[in-house]
Amino acid sequence: MKKILVLTAAAMLAGFGFAKESTLIDFTQLDADCCADENGNSTENSRTVMDFSVAAGATFTSDQKALMRTSLALPNWEVVLNSSSQNVTSVALSTVVAAPVKESADVPFAGKNVMGVRVLFPTWNNNSNAKIVPPFEIQAYEPLSDADADGNRSEPTDEQKGKYLFEDGYGLVKNVGTLKSIAVTTMGMNYPHQLYVLLKDNDNIERRYLMGNLLFDGWKTLVWTNPDYISEVRTREIRIYPIYPRGLPFVKFCGFQVTRDARDDGDNYIGYFKDVKIIYDLAVLSSDRDIDDEDLWQIVTKKERDRQNSEMNKFGSKQVNRYIEKEKMAKENEFSSSLEENSDSNAQTSTGAAK
Repeated sequence: MKKILVLTAAAMLAGFGFAKESTLIDFTQLDADCCADENGNSTENSRTVMDFSVAAGATFTSDQKALMRTSLALPNWEVVLNSSSQNVTSVALSTVVAAPVKESADVPFAGKNVMGVRVLFPTWNNNSNAKIVPPFEIQAYEPLSDADADGNRSEPTDEQKGKYLFEDGYGLVKNVGTLKSIAVTTMGMNYPHQLYVLLKDNDNIERRYLMGNLLFDGWKTLVWTNPDYISEVRTREIRIYPIYPRGLPFVKFCGFQVTRDARDDGDNYIGYFKDVKIIYDLAVLSSDRDIDDEDLWQIVTKKERDRQNSEMNKFGSKQVNRYIEKEKMAKENEFSSSLEENSDSNAQTSTGAAK
């Protein structure tokens, strides 16, 4: 018989010690491998590519809508500086790139691309911070499906049904109860700045977790350990919720935050990130039931479909506005000449100059 039991301890969902490790996001999986540009270079990541033309309206042509795609490919990530740190130069030079690790490197991910970040902090005494965020909020209810070379998604296969696009190291972990610890694999370069991880849960609450400072050289795993984690089940406050229906709790990756203290030197910060992992209690324990509740009532399916549509509309509107702004940008890099090449006027001017 299948039972789904949800236990909480002081606003935390808890299992019976079934702590589990999962990779929340692995940046080595975010290479561009589809949607080639006019030069034949891939621009998007096929696993995470999203079509936001669904929110574009009827004023755009089919060709324009075909270009309205984005993904978690590393060059698409953004650096958002706090207001007092923003100026034209810092905003332009603070970027995210795919950073190749040397084949000769003594790490398991040698030869792969990791996230490379450059942040240009102010050089004057100023408390500054920068968030490294994905190009769109990671979708919690986007169903898993395959994408072709142009980024068009197919219908989910039978094996993919019930799974989500951003699971398995692409920014989403389902069935998360109490967080026990978080780990970030990063390369330090002796910067005194502090590093935070930003996570959002199924209640749409974003929290930040202090991983420590970056004052070290080389690769290192920074770990945050939950100081309020209760290991002894007998000391937890246990609350029992109805078995069905209840949406599955999750966490999703919202980005990093790097903070610079006013007493520390500003200017450039360079950092590299490989992955983020979490250890957590399972929120829901499940086994076989005599009746398949969801097949009969479809309550969770409808709830998740509504949340998915809401997420997609917010995400699509932002991307459409960016597309419109990009189309309005000047394409020319220099003025076209008002004089024809090798014309008589050119020749006369050159001759006059020579005299």
